[in-house]
Formats: sequence, C-alpha cells, structure tokens
Amino acid sequence: MNAGLNRVTLFGHLGQDPELRMTKDNVALLRLRLATNESWLDKETKQREERTEWHDVVVFGARAEGLSRVLKKGDLLLVEGSLRTTNVEKDGVKKWYTDVIARDIFLSGRPRRTGDDTPAQRELRPSPAREADLPF
Repeated sequence: MNAGLNRVTLFGHLGQDPELRMTKDNVALLRLRLATNESWLDKETKQREERTEWHDVVVFGARAEGLSRVLKKGDLLLVEGSLRTTNVEKDGVKKWYTDVIARDIFLSGRPRRTGDDTPAQRELRPSPAREADLPF
C-alpha cells in the first residue's frame, strides 16, 4: 500500500487582482497570485533578510465565481489545498507548472488601507463575524 500526503497551507497577500476564466467544460476557474514572506537575521551581517515566494493558486466552481467578486490585490488570505504539477508542450519545448489547488480559502478580515475600495466594494466586503455567511 502506498501512503502519501499532498497538503499545502499558505498565508499571504494577493499580489494582483484575481483572474476569473471558464474552462472548456464551462467550469469557473479563478487564478490567484499569492505572495508569502519570510524573514530572518543574518548571523554574519546581523541584518534582517527577507524573501518573498510567489504561489499560483487555482480555485474551481461556484466558489471561484463568488471569490472573484470580493477578492482584490493586497487581501490577506489563508489557503489550504494540494500541489498539482502539469506540463505544456509548445513548439517542442516542455514547460512545467506547479499550482496550489485550493480546497479552502479564509479571508483574514484585516482592514484595507483607506481609499482602496469604492463604497460598493466596501459594502460587499464581509466583516470577520459574517465570513461564515458567504455563499462560497
């Protein structure tokens, strides 16, 4: 029996507005670019170092459509899912891509900077207490 575990948990900011598309089978597909940061103290220079990693996150179905209406660049999210690697061949060159297929996405509820939203967008943004009432 083969045993394995493919599980990813990320906590970071959206680096750009999400992109909603439809698959050939007419299933909603939402692409997110999530940035995670880590920092450490360099032992030699005693300076704080930082590295940002970028992750491609994919959400499918009705949840993708709902999230596309409320997510915006800069939002802080917790994403849980699994890794999926695919390859595409074009002009004889193979390229490999690794995506995080999101199972769960949690909005942080952290307030945005003033002026980022229009009044209509602020109305759509849930408070942390109402997050469980979202349609996705």
